[in-house]
Amino acid sequence: MSEIVKRSATGFIYIALILSAIWFDTDAYNFLFVIFGIACLQEFKKMIQLKGYLVIILFLLIWWLFIYLLNDYASVIYKENAIKLLLALTLTTDLVLLRFVFNKKPIVFTRLQKYLLSLFYIGGGCLFLTMLPYYSNNFSKILIIGIFIIIWTNDTFAYLTGRALGKHKLYEVISPNKTVEGFIGGLCFAMLAAYLMFRFTNEMNLTNWMVLSFVIVIFGTIGDLLESKFKRIAGVKDSGDILPGHGGFLDRLDSLVFAAPFAYACIQFLNYVS
Repeated sequence: MSEIVKRSATGFIYIALILSAIWFDTDAYNFLFVIFGIACLQEFKKMIQLKGYLVIILFLLIWWLFIYLLNDYASVIYKENAIKLLLALTLTTDLVLLRFVFNKKPIVFTRLQKYLLSLFYIGGGCLFLTMLPYYSNNFSKILIIGIFIIIWTNDTFAYLTGRALGKHKLYEVISPNKTVEGFIGGLCFAMLAAYLMFRFTNEMNLTNWMVLSFVIVIFGTIGDLLESKFKRIAGVKDSGDILPGHGGFLDRLDSLVFAAPFAYACIQFLNYVS
């Protein structure tokens, strides 16, 4: 089987699985992303040479706490404060990682730092991917489908535009194939996808869709660069090999894992000011 056929078949199954879980049932979506979270954590642990399963156990406990326990038993104020705390820890970790992405000097992480990175960069990102559809307390299928469409559109047209027009490297030291032209093309088509989501749904107003798409593309691109740097340091081409033609789960979700907490914070802010 040729590489392009394997890649296309795997991509189709991956997209169909996500869309089916979203449309079928909230528990199916929650369960799917806890599985994705475990897979991403396992791949990330291998890249940074973090042994043992403690971080996966902690991720499962936090996932159960935020997705089920707080929803079923905690008051609204306790639930909101807990989510704010998790969001603050996740965003702080991600902002610290910005320095890591653009710092040319080698950075060696301690064992404790590896646990924190795994738990909040990967685990926190996957948790906010799970919580994004509940931004208004009801599961919004349209919102989360729109977010996936935006990131997939950005990835596709960044690649196509970069191949056709790319001349200026975006950040060659980490990702030599990414270009400024590809980034701009991906952003433009992602915002077009956001406009179409506004045009054909009643989920959010145009401003909110545009701002959300901009945030997702910016931080999604950084997330892609971040994983590329971890892979470069680890000396591997892909985070795993479970997805034929695509590598590992983290290779497919790196953009969304990093962008999800920023998207969640963006939606909360837009709801507050509107």
